[in-house]
Amino acid sequence: MRLRPCSPITLFILASFYVSSADAQEARNTPDTQQLLRSEVPGELATLRQKAEGGDPAAQTALGDRYFAGSGIPQDFIQAEKWYAAAAAQNFAEAQFVLGYLYQHGVGVQRNDREAFRHYRAAAEQGHAIAENNLAYLYRHGRGVHRNAREAVRWYQASAEHGNKIGQANLASMYFIGRGIPRNNQEAARWFLAAGEQGIPEAQNSLAVLYYNGVGVPVDYEKAVYWARRGAMQGYAIAQADLAYLYEQGKGVPLDYVTAYMWYSVAAANGDKKSASRMKTLTPLMQPQQLTDAKNRASAWAPRPESVAIASQRGSATSFLPGNLVARDF
Repeated sequence: MRLRPCSPITLFILASFYVSSADAQEARNTPDTQQLLRSEVPGELATLRQKAEGGDPAAQTALGDRYFAGSGIPQDFIQAEKWYAAAAAQNFAEAQFVLGYLYQHGVGVQRNDREAFRHYRAAAEQGHAIAENNLAYLYRHGRGVHRNAREAVRWYQASAEHGNKIGQANLASMYFIGRGIPRNNQEAARWFLAAGEQGIPEAQNSLAVLYYNGVGVPVDYEKAVYWARRGAMQGYAIAQADLAYLYEQGKGVPLDYVTAYMWYSVAAANGDKKSASRMKTLTPLMQPQQLTDAKNRASAWAPRPESVAIASQRGSATSFLPGNLVARDF
């Protein structure tokens, strides 16, 4: 079993915000200006600029979003940073969050984790859920601030309680590994469930693992199948391999080598190394037509995300394939 915390969420969609990739689970939250990007009323940009120049922090942030996305004007990260900074100077949480993201990733500014920390903290102290998660990430990994697992847990907890799904998954991981807080499998399961219900595939598969092993919850193979399938359908390779294993063993579902081979094949194509060896193990147990059917199903399969992609840099990866029963941290 592998459980890894979801690093910060820097999902940059512009005007609302959300973080992405590893160095940000960089765990799979960036700024979100989708509503703004949908509206292209003539003269709107001129009005927006007038308000921004007049000192309106919401307009300054929205104008920064325009420059960041290149919406209606040429993309210009330096101008974007200028307007975000103007709004942040007025203690506007959304702009502070975005500035934190820009400094963390070196977008339009020189990368500077201390500045990222400063801006994330300012936004987090106002209850900005994604900034809280990203601030926790910096504490967790000692970036721009001394490493402090307890502070990481405190801010993951705040993010989770404010409904941020990545914060919930990260808090669950901290409970599971007992980092910065006493290990508590029941709390881990509770927060993985909250994140899983919001569509985080890593959390969904983590729940599958917990139900498979009876950790923090009763052993329940059918629920293990349910959660592994949800993660697998979103294209999460580890969940695909775990779902295949459940079919191979006939746990929670009827034993089905064809379906098991199909999911192992999909997982292997997504980079899961263990799946290739499992396919070799199954091959002698199957008829030629069964192999053909399994391969055809794998070729035709396509992921079905439950929500907009989450740019999670590292997720709470977990697996219950044989030999993978030790929690891992990174």
